[in-house]
Amino acid sequence: MIDDTLLEAEEKMDTAIEFAKEQFGAIRTGRANAGMFSSLEVDYYGAPTPLQQLASFNIPDGRTVLISPFDKSSMSAIEKTLRESDLGVNPSNDGNTIRVIMPTLTEERRRDYVKLAKTKAEDARISVRGVRRKAKEQIDKAVKDGEVGEDEGARAEKELEALTKKHVDLVDQLLAHKESELLEV
Repeated sequence: MIDDTLLEAEEKMDTAIEFAKEQFGAIRTGRANAGMFSSLEVDYYGAPTPLQQLASFNIPDGRTVLISPFDKSSMSAIEKTLRESDLGVNPSNDGNTIRVIMPTLTEERRRDYVKLAKTKAEDARISVRGVRRKAKEQIDKAVKDGEVGEDEGARAEKELEALTKKHVDLVDQLLAHKESELLEV
């Protein structure tokens, strides 16, 4: 019973960490990467479709992304989506590929992205703590109902706290890495 609760809590915390990694990957840095386009959806024949399902990405250098649509008829829709996105890019089309040159980030824009990263990190910490709270409630209920002894309940709570600390520290490491990525010139 207690082990199941702890295992479930760990799985949910791991999921929160994976989500945080995805969120951090979508925040633009000075270097180009395909993860920046993961949240964009293109209106493809009337249906919102993730850009990553419509094209392949090639990154020839640190600031250029070449997007090759699988279906050439979707090029204008992809270009429109890129222009309207919050990435601040102006794509150019040569008939086969869409070239996106990432503008250099200003110091102010870097600071804004750091603030955004901190917000995403705090959301991840809140998620981890929410999982901890629910697991603790389950442990307390099991102790109260007499399903497990108080000693076992106390041991489980210590394990839960260690698990929570490990995951919160992991979020902090991800944030520190993203911050250093954003602030390097």
